[in-house]
Amino acid sequence: MLRNGAAEAPRPVRVWCDGCYDMVHYGHSNQLRQARAMGDYLIVGVHTDEEIAKHKGPPVFTQEERYKMVRAIKWVDEIAAGAPYVTTLETLDKYNCDFCVHGNDITLTVDGRDTYEEVKTAGRYRECKRTQGVSTTDLVGRMLLMTKAHHSNIDEDLDYQKHKDNFGKGPKGHSPWTGVSQFLQTSQKIIQFASGKEPQPGDTIIYVAGAFDLFHIGHVDFLEKVHLLAERPYIIAGLHFDQEVNHYKGKNYPIMNIHERTLSVLACRYVSEVVIGAPYAVTADLLDHFRVELVCHGLTEVVPDKDGSDPYQEPKRRGIFQLVDSSSNLTTDLIVQRIIKNRLEFEARNQKKEAKELAVLEAMRKTEEEKHEKGLQS
Repeated sequence: MLRNGAAEAPRPVRVWCDGCYDMVHYGHSNQLRQARAMGDYLIVGVHTDEEIAKHKGPPVFTQEERYKMVRAIKWVDEIAAGAPYVTTLETLDKYNCDFCVHGNDITLTVDGRDTYEEVKTAGRYRECKRTQGVSTTDLVGRMLLMTKAHHSNIDEDLDYQKHKDNFGKGPKGHSPWTGVSQFLQTSQKIIQFASGKEPQPGDTIIYVAGAFDLFHIGHVDFLEKVHLLAERPYIIAGLHFDQEVNHYKGKNYPIMNIHERTLSVLACRYVSEVVIGAPYAVTADLLDHFRVELVCHGLTEVVPDKDGSDPYQEPKRRGIFQLVDSSSNLTTDLIVQRIIKNRLEFEARNQKKEAKELAVLEAMRKTEEEKHEKGLQS
């Protein structure tokens, strides 16, 4: 169609995703990244606490916390608060979406029905690859395990040196610091998550550092406040290696390994770059290399370096250190306490979910076998 002698621009493709997005992790972010790549505008529907409790069991985070976490993912253009648990054509039409996208896993209602059945039948469903190695169920399981099996505190010994520069990977593919299976990181995955943007003239380069374990609302609130400190902020987040986090956090931590934490932070819209395995002390070399103009830290306690020195003494000496109040009291420790407090509920939820999914998979397997047998008979 022509308008004033020029071809009319095609209508933007609007994509819909929905889910609980409880304990948002890099698996959720990867799903949304893939969905956004299928269109021009991504709307993410987030279910209420009531809906999740009805179909799955109690969520770890409140709906307001989950709304904020999803908004912070850089591929999300808009969120739809209180989205229905079952995805319907009515919902897609309400938000003017062409189709919805979901991972290649199973999502069921309380009575065992596929929540995407209607949109699948109508041909308005697309599938993306599920990220292997992580799920909310898995992360809850890791935290529940913390009361049964503790990591060891790290000493300056041969074992520490052995793992010092290996991105947290143990000899059997398990992290000696997180105790979980090694996430198979690739350079391609990092490229997909990274912004790829270099700092430009006029940008203010800001450095923050920490574990960023179980990347959560407290981290988002902090990074958002840091982002507001400059007109054109370029935030570099330094992530400490697993064994470094274990050294200053003590037993049980980190819950997510360095690979998982890297992707989680890269997915945040406020972060421009990540330093993987940043030194604990913010050194002159680091500040000069990245041309850092401001170093920020939250109001949480700063543990002295191994030699007893202040890890922020150099940026303080230069007069570029600033404490930032995130106005959030949520920490990784508090999240773990939520899980432990509701331990039985979460264990029951996980067992119920796994049993339901196994039953569906078995039914699907039998259906495929019957089709195969009928094909042979014909």
